[in-house]
Amino acid sequence: MKKYFCTLFGHHFSVTKKVTSHIKEYSCVHCGKQVTTDVSGNLSLLTPQLKEINETLEFINRKKLNRSAPQQVA
Repeated sequence: MKKYFCTLFGHHFSVTKKVTSHIKEYSCVHCGKQVTTDVSGNLSLLTPQLKEINETLEFINRKKLNRSAPQQVA
């Protein structure tokens, strides 16, 4: 029944993971379809290859943010 809802009205995507400030992973609330933003900013089906790329980008971005954050001295 949920897939019919998406067929009639379209998907209702919500952010499930914020990879970087401009790349996010989305999941449909009704049917669970997973997509991500691609290089040009369009939504693409989340394949295992894109999932691996997103994980690598997230690791690099997290490492970069940790390095640029000011160090707290107690």
